[in-house]
Amino acid sequence: MYTDPISDYLTRLRNAMKANHRIVEIPASNLKKDITKVLYDQGYILKYKFEETENNQGVIKIALKYNPITKVPAIREIKRISKPGLRKYTGVTEIPRVLNGLGIAIISTSKGVLTDKEARASNMGGEILCYVS
Repeated sequence: MYTDPISDYLTRLRNAMKANHRIVEIPASNLKKDITKVLYDQGYILKYKFEETENNQGVIKIALKYNPITKVPAIREIKRISKPGLRKYTGVTEIPRVLNGLGIAIISTSKGVLTDKEARASNMGGEILCYVS
């Protein structure tokens, strides 16, 4: 039993990229589905598919994206920020810029899971889930 499903999600992605896997399977939840959609929209993953299982939890299958020539993963670093023991919240004026705008911060707001740029544009703060670069 793990206590932080988002950290488990990020660790599975990180481990699959280090092992040069093409596809990774992750137990599904609504928050994980939203994070997967953000990663796809920003071009960090190739594609994804949500599949139902017999226990009604479901599985997310993610096809990882690599550079075709150098075989380097599209996600260089993915880091959990807000943890169950220490939540990190931010207002709209203090939203951090990751790699001076080259990376993204994934933020959970009252309007759903957004990137840092989308949260600034919609004038919303929230919980900083992770940094992706």
